[in-house]
Amino acid sequence: MKTFSKRLYFLKELLFPVNCAACGAALLNGAEAGTGLCEECAGMFPVNFEKRCSVCGRPLISELDICMDCRKSDGNAYDSMTLLYPYIGVEQQVLKAYKFGRHRSLARFFSEKIMSALGLLPCVKFSPLEVPWIPVPPRAGKLKTAGWDQVELIAKTLERLYHVPVLRRLKRLASKSQKELGKAERMTNLSGRIICSGKAPEEAVLLDDVFTTGATMNACAGALKSAGAKMVHGVCLFYD
Repeated sequence: MKTFSKRLYFLKELLFPVNCAACGAALLNGAEAGTGLCEECAGMFPVNFEKRCSVCGRPLISELDICMDCRKSDGNAYDSMTLLYPYIGVEQQVLKAYKFGRHRSLARFFSEKIMSALGLLPCVKFSPLEVPWIPVPPRAGKLKTAGWDQVELIAKTLERLYHVPVLRRLKRLASKSQKELGKAERMTNLSGRIICSGKAPEEAVLLDDVFTTGATMNACAGALKSAGAKMVHGVCLFYD
């Protein structure tokens, strides 16, 4: 009986941390425990309606529809991109708590925010319940060493709570970690390292946690289009 109780305790601590991932305050009710954030901190993630780049989805600081980086680029394999929050401050803190701490219940909070944004942002160019979602695959060996993947857990949560259609078609071959590379190296590191198993759907949505240079999204979108996709959208929680 003691062994069972201990296991139950550790399971509870893993799935429902007793402290807010942002401010460290105690989570006082089931709703807070279910998302890993206290009510006050959860309210710090409003959907922003500022004008976005029609290519990469970042906020614009000019009157043009395309940001300077996208105007200089040679084009992208993805057709649209939806980004939610800047990767700074409390947003960065919460994602780190999710990825590296024990706050896996944040997957529910992130899923709620994704679905809310898709229903409100005018830049969204797909129907989230009709187009298959494909999580960006983890680097080779990550599941073995870490035991889980943060993007896959969000995909499972979207699938379970909102009945989002999820396909797991992509695999990442051995390559360097993107976060350890500069911009130029990131753009080539995944070239030919993402593969699609079987025929890709004609239209798909790629899901990832952080958008930095767009190299990962481009590699994944390119793999899907090589396997038959005609339209690929992207959704990322944060942009750097």
